[in-house]
Amino acid sequence: MDARSWQLEAVRVVAQQHAYYSDQPQEARRQWAKLSLLANRRTHGDGPGDPAREAQQDFMLRMWVIDRLGPDDKDPDWSPEKLASDTLDALALTPPQATALASHWRDLPIEQVRELRQHKNLTAHLDRLTDRLRPGPTRDQLLLWTEIRRLLP
Repeated sequence: MDARSWQLEAVRVVAQQHAYYSDQPQEARRQWAKLSLLANRRTHGDGPGDPAREAQQDFMLRMWVIDRLGPDDKDPDWSPEKLASDTLDALALTPPQATALASHWRDLPIEQVRELRQHKNLTAHLDRLTDRLRPGPTRDQLLLWTEIRRLLP
């Protein structure tokens, strides 16, 4: 990580902490969360797991805001449907692929175990998200991923 990325990471963390302050007005907390998301999205680590880590941080903060401060369909960052779509877009494996690999993950090369672990992290918020989605194919896919997640290392 270069100096710019370290600075952005510091901004991300501090802004996220401010978003958590329950004594602040809701709109101020949303603005702090938005700043945290923007810093996270501009941080480009060069490690193999950095894009998945950045996506997971993004998803978890967005889910937190939706849970604690409420959804806002006018802002895609706070829309449960957009978060669902972004989550599915971030998953490189299909449900059948993930299930097949998970069935014998201990025998896999470390790179594939890492990919399964990233999928587990990228789907950590689904139990809370699926309850907020309208019935349909996206919700059905995410419900399938909540089951697959239990099989992942």
